[in-house]
Amino acid sequence: MVELDYWHQQHAQGRIGRREFLGRAAALGAGAAVIGRMVADVEARAAETPRSGGTLRLGLAGGSTTDSLDPGTYTDSVMIDAGHALFNGLVEWRADGKPHPEIAESWEVKPGAAEWIFNIRKGVTFSNGKTLDADDVVYSLNMHRGKTKSGAAGPFKAVSDVKKLSPNQVQVTLASGDADFAYVLTDYHVLMVPDGFADWSKPVGSGGYILEKFDPGVRITAKRNPNYWKQGRAHVDAVDITVINDSSARLNALMTGQVDAINRVDPKFVRTVQKNPKFEIVRAPGGWHAVISMMHDRPPFDNHELRLALKYGIDREQVIRALFSGLATAGNDHPIPKTDPYWNSELPQIRYDADKAKFHMKKSGLTNPPLVLQCSDAAFSGAVQMAELFQQSAGKAGIRVQIKKEPADGFWDNVWLKGPFVTSYWGGRAAATQMLAVAYGPDAPWNESHFKNPRFTELLAAARAETDEAKRKPMIWEMQAILHDDGATIVPVFRDWLDGHNKNVGGHTPHGGFDMDNGYIAENAWLKS
Repeated sequence: MVELDYWHQQHAQGRIGRREFLGRAAALGAGAAVIGRMVADVEARAAETPRSGGTLRLGLAGGSTTDSLDPGTYTDSVMIDAGHALFNGLVEWRADGKPHPEIAESWEVKPGAAEWIFNIRKGVTFSNGKTLDADDVVYSLNMHRGKTKSGAAGPFKAVSDVKKLSPNQVQVTLASGDADFAYVLTDYHVLMVPDGFADWSKPVGSGGYILEKFDPGVRITAKRNPNYWKQGRAHVDAVDITVINDSSARLNALMTGQVDAINRVDPKFVRTVQKNPKFEIVRAPGGWHAVISMMHDRPPFDNHELRLALKYGIDREQVIRALFSGLATAGNDHPIPKTDPYWNSELPQIRYDADKAKFHMKKSGLTNPPLVLQCSDAAFSGAVQMAELFQQSAGKAGIRVQIKKEPADGFWDNVWLKGPFVTSYWGGRAAATQMLAVAYGPDAPWNESHFKNPRFTELLAAARAETDEAKRKPMIWEMQAILHDDGATIVPVFRDWLDGHNKNVGGHTPHGGFDMDNGYIAENAWLKS
């Protein structure tokens, strides 16, 4: 995205103030009229008064017949959005990029960042009428510890103890310090349920909505919780989520009035939508990145020179043009985006170079190794096309990549984490150390590339325990360099989040974390009429 648009979004998200935006816009040469319109747009949205009532109809990609209401199983947008509608977390990651109190009204971290005390909000009730207390929080956190398949199991391995101090106070002790542990608790898997609860067919949460119908991979409906504790949230009477994984069908549903808002607008049609006065695009740069993962410990991908050959063999700029119409930036084979304060700005950018790809392929000593790339648009719209572009550009360097198209339904259960060479994506995380740990930590369940590097492991532990920002930065920079040089993951592109809605929708704002307002669309949006 152009730099002016980027700073406009930063202002809209509250990451920078009005004065800083004006200064940056002027420095970029923007005219007074353009700057004025952008400032007025931000201020007008901030001044809107939410209205209650109506049914918010969402058409979303990212659903499967294998979906479950168990928060530990969430992998994509449909269940993330539904989860935030039905449940609450301890901590919420808002658009300003910072952790904010949710069920935890406040918290205290002891020196060394290994001991955290959370003060639990009083007066919160579950949908079954039970008052939420410390026992529920302890149980909910422990769901991600020990023998569990939870997506939060990786970062929760650092938790050595969770105990109740009082009816409204919980202490979490970590095996080693983690200055970013509040960010870990914003993970969309870490949601609160009653003590002992396990019947996910009939979920009980404290969220703004109560489930009415759940048809996995098809439709989810929920009605407003009349006893919801948050003021100024959960405005509509009902939320209706329809799973529409096909990007053209999803856009058509918006344009024909079948739904009010959609995620993952195809970048090729952004300008078309923007030209129609009835609709708006909600656009935000962030941590979403496409991934081509190779299993670091499995032949032939355990060969460092082969991995380098493949990294030089993909034309990142071509992917940005063809798949994202320029609404993206080139990735550099690590998961930290330019919007993150810990992004390593000094790493040389890997670019397509057929000669270097040939050089490293020859140096690998391998002759026509089996390179079968499993791909599906279930990962993201365009994943198959990205694989085809990779096949073409690598082919020009004499590297033969075979493509195996996988069915969308069941992709996350049957292919991801199982295949040695697979396309996928990551939505990013609130903190750099969190993103590095969940995707590349040596014991992380979602370490799809099986990456293990002793120096990386050492740096990750040190950076998480370090509270001095000046000392943390070089550690996080070095971890990015290790992945850039030795990792088994190709990160070709960071894509802007692109949602769309009709102009009757208010409160749907850009968020760098995930699409649909970081999954909080049901709680934050309202209908103007």
